[in-house]
Amino acid sequence: ALSFTRIMIIKDALSFIVPLLISASLAAVLGLYVAVVLLLLLSGFVGFFFRNPAREIPSDPRVIVSPADGRIVKIERVGNVTKLSIFLSIFDVHVNRSPIGGRIEAIDYKRGKFKPAFKHAASVENERNTIMVSRGDVKLVFTQIAGIIARRVICWKEVGDTVAKGELIGLIRFGSRVDVLFPAGTDVTVRNGARVLGGSTPIGIIL
Repeated sequence: ALSFTRIMIIKDALSFIVPLLISASLAAVLGLYVAVVLLLLLSGFVGFFFRNPAREIPSDPRVIVSPADGRIVKIERVGNVTKLSIFLSIFDVHVNRSPIGGRIEAIDYKRGKFKPAFKHAASVENERNTIMVSRGDVKLVFTQIAGIIARRVICWKEVGDTVAKGELIGLIRFGSRVDVLFPAGTDVTVRNGARVLGGSTPIGIIL
């Protein structure tokens, strides 16, 4: 990651920022100063979108942290487990983190539609990437879901990788959704409508 004062900007931003800065330089040479300003503003927005602020990660191994920044839009029972859905607006931090420490047992990518991520149908119809992390008898599943603007789900990990709680695992570009399936025997500690921070906000406790 690239350091910028106390904010980190992930390297994925470079593929967007570098061409924008080159274009701004060419526009300056040609005297197209309005274009220069617009391109610089756009590159600033891209940097803002790809930010990765430092987070305080709870050390208690029983605590499950939010995998993403955003707002809780749904909490429901699915069989014998609880499903929690987080909506990320275009202004939220869009890097995703592992809710618990453990080993990545499975990654399942599915192509799909690009419906608005705040609609609950997005969980089963949109492009998505489902990750299972296990630690002993505990197995937690969470899903990165693309939205109407976020049309690419990125996962930086592979099956067999070991991750720490709160560790970066991927990114969903420009507005999206993350679903979490809690292990059986988990006490959910957030309510519908709550704001959460990835890697920092406790969303559940393993009993």
